[in-house]
Amino acid sequence: MEELRVLVPNGMMGYGFPIEDFERGMKELPHAIVVDAGSTDSGPQKLALGEMTCPESAYYKELSILIPAAKSANIPLIVSSAGGDGTNQHVDLFVNLVEKIAKEKNLSIKVASIYSDIPKEKIVGELKNDNIVPMTNVPQLTEEDIAETSVITAQMGAEPYLNLLKLDEERPDVIIGGRTYDPSPTAALGIYYGFSPALAWHMGKIIECGAICCVPTGKTVLGRLRADHFLIEPMNPKSKALPHSVAAHTMYEKSSATLLPGPGGILNLKNCVFEAENERVARISGSQFAEDDIYRIKLEGAKTVGYRSITVMGLRDPILISQLDDVLNYVREQVEKELPEEVAQSQLIFHPYGKNAIMQHLEGLSNEVGHEVCVIAEVASPTQEMAQLIVNRVRTTLLHYHYEGRIATSGNIGMPFTPLEIPLGLVCQFSVYHLMAIPDPVKEFETKIMEVK
Repeated sequence: MEELRVLVPNGMMGYGFPIEDFERGMKELPHAIVVDAGSTDSGPQKLALGEMTCPESAYYKELSILIPAAKSANIPLIVSSAGGDGTNQHVDLFVNLVEKIAKEKNLSIKVASIYSDIPKEKIVGELKNDNIVPMTNVPQLTEEDIAETSVITAQMGAEPYLNLLKLDEERPDVIIGGRTYDPSPTAALGIYYGFSPALAWHMGKIIECGAICCVPTGKTVLGRLRADHFLIEPMNPKSKALPHSVAAHTMYEKSSATLLPGPGGILNLKNCVFEAENERVARISGSQFAEDDIYRIKLEGAKTVGYRSITVMGLRDPILISQLDDVLNYVREQVEKELPEEVAQSQLIFHPYGKNAIMQHLEGLSNEVGHEVCVIAEVASPTQEMAQLIVNRVRTTLLHYHYEGRIATSGNIGMPFTPLEIPLGLVCQFSVYHLMAIPDPVKEFETKIMEVK
């Protein structure tokens, strides 16, 4: 094979994609359709509570397009990190969706599922054997952490997908993977067809986010893997994959611009070259890959730690806004005086949107404040009732506080929502974010294959 073509309809399954761009991509005769469905970007609640990134109906709509297209073209459809967290329950849910669609469309399909949940007793054993180390800025794992965590899953590498591709004539039509290092399916395809693992990993790193690397950003993208380089082409004819935009996206979600660790090794981009193949297509070469001496997978787990409530308050008085930090400090101190026991068990955070709410103390820009500010007060407590009590006291204290220079007496804030104190339910926290050494990257992840008719 001189060129491997991998079509990615969007950077996150469930987010939708332009059907005309996808159809344009199918006309390029791809050898596989790959789409990632997962991420920890949105926080720990999916893992802790068993939730999904998108509604089930969103996955059903997209699979209803992708499965018939892949089957008609006789190419595999690979979906990784099913449901967002990639846990076993969401792999099974996706398999059920595939089965439902196949029956609705009278398709005969072979479906493979790869599971990534790791039993807690195994993790405890590996912890005792010193085979688990924390990620950067993460504390050492304890048996108590493991016990409190709802489910623990692991990011698989390319090997489980490669093992299924090697079935050749018996290869599944659809592969539903559990939690996966995002570039792994594309890397597995590249390695299977005999291309450079380094280039395959790098192409997978870029195209797993769809056409976000293009200008303007889009959804559907085609990667063309060749002997000594690969090409990135958006399927929207008005979009361009430019060398600088693709290079910038290579650094996306990474702590290093040149060294990208993952399961089994490190992608080294120090000698990488980004060029223009033409005005719409970027050409990338020079990627290198070094295998690790010890194969490690990242464990992910989360737990519930309490309940959260918020109140949303709009401020427009320039006199108040000019002394906002002092006013919020007063509110905090006053609430602590009035509710000492409750505040001692809780966490109170102010988010002053319009004044460094996003970067907070890391903000390096001008300290100028706009004429309007939205302050969101967030409280996390052991119970929902306690969180509601504290956030109510925050709101009413700020509402009537007589700050210096105050003229109006009707109230200091506007409240756009009722209820005024909004209960958000359980608050979650990552409790496992560690690396575990494993002897076999295939056997660690259970695989099942079934026929659907």
